[in-house]
Amino acid sequence: MNTFIESLVMSQESLAWEVIVLNNVFAFMSALFIMLTYKLSYTGTHLSQRFNVSLGMISLITAMIMSLIGSNIALSLGLVGALSIIRFRTAIKDVRDASFIFWGIAAGIGSGVSEYLLVALGSFSIFIFLVLFRQGSMGTHHILVVQCKDLALNHIETLIQESFGKKARLNAKNVTVAGVELIYILSEGSVEKQKSEEKRDIVDRLMKLDGLISVNLIEQNDVIAR
Repeated sequence: MNTFIESLVMSQESLAWEVIVLNNVFAFMSALFIMLTYKLSYTGTHLSQRFNVSLGMISLITAMIMSLIGSNIALSLGLVGALSIIRFRTAIKDVRDASFIFWGIAAGIGSGVSEYLLVALGSFSIFIFLVLFRQGSMGTHHILVVQCKDLALNHIETLIQESFGKKARLNAKNVTVAGVELIYILSEGSVEKQKSEEKRDIVDRLMKLDGLISVNLIEQNDVIAR
């Protein structure tokens, strides 16, 4: 019994080089597919190329680790202890990004153990899932903050109403001795539509008015379930 356990733990069986090459090629293809899916399904304001490349690296590194482990239980336990010293200092704010990391790890594990069909079908299923439920993704709207003097208030309200209509919602109106602050919520796509129709940005139009103090146009991302 002891001999059997010792032989099982200390097994040094290694993969053939043809299998290793095939595993890495498939892991590379899986990494490219994950990176492409992340890029196509991303709906934020700025795509992080570094994070996207890191997703591909995760798949390749995981496949390499699985090839190193093979059937050696002792080596697998040693790698668990060695990898436990790694700490991720960068906070992942979006759950979606964490899901892509988990997908990359799963694809790397499957490629490392030569489960090509499982990885391919699983990755394709995830891609279809993302396409079907893309409407529950990030929605982008803008916040327009205008500070002006009392004499310019009517002109500014009229200009915003003419440019956006019902797509501009007055969220706050702060009145002080120094002037008035207006905070508008502009619906998704309204800023781009206004700019294309009027051939001039709303900020530029507001800056032409007398009595204006400052204008801030802020882009904000929220999770919108439609």
